[in-house]
Amino acid sequence: MTLSGSSAARGAAERVARESYGRLVAYLGGRLGDIASAEDALATAFLTALEKWPVDGVPDNPDAWLLTIARRRKFDDWRKDKVKAKSADHLALITEELSAAADMDEDIADRRLALMFACAHPEIDVSARTPLILQTVLGLTAADIAARFLVSPKAMGQRLVRAKARIRDEKIPFLVPEKEELSHRLPPVLASIYAAYTSGWMDIDGVEALGQEAIWLASVVVSLLPQEPEPKGLLALMLYTEARRSSRRGPDGAFVPLDGQDVGLWDHAQLRLAEGLLREANANGPTGRYQIEAAIQSAHVARRLSGISNWQAVVSLYDMLGRIAPSPVVTLNRSVALMRIGQADAALGDIHALASDPRMADYLPYWTARAQICAELGRHVEAAEAFTVAIGLCWSEAERRHLEEQRLKVLC
Repeated sequence: MTLSGSSAARGAAERVARESYGRLVAYLGGRLGDIASAEDALATAFLTALEKWPVDGVPDNPDAWLLTIARRRKFDDWRKDKVKAKSADHLALITEELSAAADMDEDIADRRLALMFACAHPEIDVSARTPLILQTVLGLTAADIAARFLVSPKAMGQRLVRAKARIRDEKIPFLVPEKEELSHRLPPVLASIYAAYTSGWMDIDGVEALGQEAIWLASVVVSLLPQEPEPKGLLALMLYTEARRSSRRGPDGAFVPLDGQDVGLWDHAQLRLAEGLLREANANGPTGRYQIEAAIQSAHVARRLSGISNWQAVVSLYDMLGRIAPSPVVTLNRSVALMRIGQADAALGDIHALASDPRMADYLPYWTARAQICAELGRHVEAAEAFTVAIGLCWSEAERRHLEEQRLKVLC
């Protein structure tokens, strides 16, 4: 045992929850065939950790310790339910296997990818696949996921409950499918990996590791399906973005927007790897969403070579993306690009068209774009109002200060 003390132990439990939750759900759920039961057992284990670790210290292998507590919880449930004799032998075998895994010094086997493909099984309703992966692998709450999909938390919670019951009742296996099936189950898996990465891009302690895990998962999918273009497009997209991570903050911690970033701080090795992946993806087959988004990022970082930003190419790529994957977010991002090429009036027209969408009411990028476009057009009162809303929605202290500075400029 190491690291005792209430605050240190709580911090360790939170770190393990961030880094290991999906791995433990995948392992335990795969053996039980029941995601909901695995989540309940692990919830008990984490609560027990918060009680025990401040007193006894953090165990040398926290994952194994948590698995032991979760296994005991399930064993107690089985005994209370007085399982039928014909099931007892099978449950005993599962208990023995979980006990053996908990006693190992090595890391628990990582079955997250298998869990993701189970959640993407054809028996699962299409609307539940990506949300289910986000909850089981990333540990996001129904409310968090509902906000991403712009539905009510209650509706999302019901959707998730039904999907988990479907996996249990249909005995859907936690397996990476054969190659013939893989491509048909890719879209929700790729969407969830990208959601993991964007969550890891936030300025919250500890979440950067989530971004690294997303890159690793995408790399595994690329290795499983080397001829599929979209996994390579997704991996390229994340690497383009990751290459700029260190340039997003100034020496004083201030937010630095893309156009103001020092290209010398970008990871040029990662950018070369991203370029190579995008070329391979484009050569492998039809163009998809992630390839186009990666190409947009490629256009953004082109100024490391030319010294100027290629906003005209960005507009053209958003036009292409809007044709194959239309969404309010695509329209919003395209409006910002239009502003950058001197078409702020057209950009504001798109912004006004989006205003009728109730989902934009608390969407930070919408208000930030609206403020910037209004400021570009000299509509200072509207810009200040939009900046005020954006500031209220912003969770990042550095970005909030940046928005406050922009608002002050339009008020002067």
